[in-house]
Amino acid sequence: MATKKNNSKNSIDKDFKFYTQTFWKFFFYGLGGIALFFLFASWGIFGSMPSFEDLENPDSNLATEIISSDGVVIGKYFQKNRSQLKYSDLPKNLVDALVATEDERFYEHSGIDGRGTLRAIASLGTSGGASTLTQQLAKQLFHGEGSKFLPFRIVQKAKEWIIAIRLERQYTKNEILAMYCNVYDFGNYSVGVSSAAQTYFSKTPKQLTVDESAILVGMFKNSGLYNPVRNPVGVKNRRNVVLAQMEKSHMISKDQKEKLQALPITLKFKLESHREGTATYFREYLRDYMKKWVADEGNKKADGSDYDIYKDGLKIYTTIDSRMQLHAEEAVEKHMANLQEEFFLQSKTNKNAPFVNITEAETNRILKQAMKSSNRWAVLKSNDKSDAEIEESFYKDAKMTVFTWKGEKDTIMKPIDSIRYYKHFLQSGLMAMEPQTGNIKAWVGGINYKYFQYDHVAQGARQVGSTFKPFVYATAIEQLNMSPCDSIIDAPFTMPVGRHHATEAWSPKNSDNKYRGMVTLKKALANSINTVSAKLMDKVGPEAVVDLTHKLGVKSQIPIQASIALGAVEITVEDMVAAYSTFANQGVYNKPQFLNRIEDKSGVVIYEPIPESHDVLNKDIAFAVIKLLEGVTEGGSGSRLRTQYGGSGDNRWTGYPYMFTNPIAGKTGTTQNQSDGWFMGMVPNLVTGVWVGCEDRSARFKSITYGQGATAALPVWGYFMKLCYADPELKVSKEAFDRPPNLSIKVDCYVPRVAKDSIGSQQNTDEFSF
Repeated sequence: MATKKNNSKNSIDKDFKFYTQTFWKFFFYGLGGIALFFLFASWGIFGSMPSFEDLENPDSNLATEIISSDGVVIGKYFQKNRSQLKYSDLPKNLVDALVATEDERFYEHSGIDGRGTLRAIASLGTSGGASTLTQQLAKQLFHGEGSKFLPFRIVQKAKEWIIAIRLERQYTKNEILAMYCNVYDFGNYSVGVSSAAQTYFSKTPKQLTVDESAILVGMFKNSGLYNPVRNPVGVKNRRNVVLAQMEKSHMISKDQKEKLQALPITLKFKLESHREGTATYFREYLRDYMKKWVADEGNKKADGSDYDIYKDGLKIYTTIDSRMQLHAEEAVEKHMANLQEEFFLQSKTNKNAPFVNITEAETNRILKQAMKSSNRWAVLKSNDKSDAEIEESFYKDAKMTVFTWKGEKDTIMKPIDSIRYYKHFLQSGLMAMEPQTGNIKAWVGGINYKYFQYDHVAQGARQVGSTFKPFVYATAIEQLNMSPCDSIIDAPFTMPVGRHHATEAWSPKNSDNKYRGMVTLKKALANSINTVSAKLMDKVGPEAVVDLTHKLGVKSQIPIQASIALGAVEITVEDMVAAYSTFANQGVYNKPQFLNRIEDKSGVVIYEPIPESHDVLNKDIAFAVIKLLEGVTEGGSGSRLRTQYGGSGDNRWTGYPYMFTNPIAGKTGTTQNQSDGWFMGMVPNLVTGVWVGCEDRSARFKSITYGQGATAALPVWGYFMKLCYADPELKVSKEAFDRPPNLSIKVDCYVPRVAKDSIGSQQNTDEFSF
């Protein structure tokens, strides 16, 4: 019996020993297997792992930022709208909310939260996940969502742990928080807290309030579900959960939590778009420049590859001043909306509106050309439609959204009618430049980039009318040693055939068909007298004028003909501003500059342009031209900048009265049939050019009252300058232009006394020297 008991006991001992050995064997094998599994994962056997260099420079697909001279981001180029933030750029309330909600032991662990992991395993995931912020960052940077297949999911989780530990070794906690805030996709093309704050609240991250930060942190859970635009109720509930977590972590008080939870969801939503926002025309011009810049062999990365302006997070520092740019855009918008109202009123009595005095055949040619240039034509052509089928579609009603100055409007319209409708719109181009540096401060290429992409600053050259005359006068002063005070007779003038390449006799007339007799050059330019410009051209010759104009930076081809004296020359706004700036800069031409420098995403300067300049005129001649142009605003076609009594059509002088009292040099310009209106205005440290007109020269005002430069373009300049002067931080000058020492040209003209003779008539006592 005893033997039997002993055998039974020995059997139990053997079994126990066997099971114990087996347990430990499996335990150590399992532990070893897990160790090997993590080792193999770290070696990349289960898929590539990021290298040291990858961790140092993660592929974060950053948007390139366009930064104004005053430090404001005025636009971006992106595939994903993502901007880089440093920890110092994050508000404390957002950091607190993020840590309290997503990883309350963030500052205690080294990438993996052991306590949270054990809790998740014990509850089989029912009590929540255990991913730390560092693990979530690892997933965002190197894996994305990954597979839902369990074996693959396990491999991915292991890799996340390894990468998280490496990230913790590589970066500080603050750097990890900043990186995490930079890579999360908040929807609506907004990646990262910086873009999300701008998109949903129109703020920088530092400006976010506690409840706004809580909204963004709530979106980290699921930005598709908790989108404040589509699901405000769900977002409010999620925000309140975040606020409760902040109270639990003693980051806010209970009273603060309750007050914040009671607040409604308030957004200032604005989707960032390449076609909307500020400086849209300039940004598109810059994009074209950057495409050429990255293709240049001298602008490569260290490894020889091309920069990608949509992904490499470049910072482009421009010369544009964001405040001045907004003032310029406001001036264009206010005046063009006002003037457009008058244009539509006058078009009601024109059966072929907006076209004036053209044949039906010419009208059809313009409309058909517009058809073939339209996006609609291109789309239908790509679908293998015939020209006849496409053209027929333009005469069928279609739903569309059209531009109006009161906002976009949904309507039903035939596409051919929409073409004619858009041909009615007056366009505008404005550029402002600092003459001493060539820095472009404002650039408005049109009235609305979304609907009108043609840039009227650098892309579109138009006839400049009388704004060309100062180039003629400058040539005469230089070559004939004339002064603004010299006199010349305003009388009928004819240039015979053969003179200066004339193929027929040329007899220019003044716009008012009147002749004033003896006038000074200053008065002649102030009143834009055509006969005087023609006589000066006759004396110096068109070759000399064209040569000087090209030295002033004008790139257009200019015919060697005497008639260019009246402005039958097509020049861009950009070139006109640069040319006039030479006069304001004492005869030195500065090439327009729009770029200060380009930095890579790490802040290293990779490009700085070299300014270009050259001497054109001596200081005395340049100052003499300035004094001539001051006469335009003192008593000529630009005098409404100083008056307050109005005049014909003054309801369309937007912003009038301007009441400027400081020295202003300027020139109006109006082309034949009022197709183009110009105003060039200068103060010592800012030169601004404005052009106004329709896309087609045959679309125009019938009369000069509204079509002249003094009504069409000058009010934009006046409105813009009023805004600039009201903004003292811009420091736009009200001082006089610098007078050269020992000035050799007479510029202070004698003002004639007018005395009455014995029979009551008036006698002019001025003396003339030419």
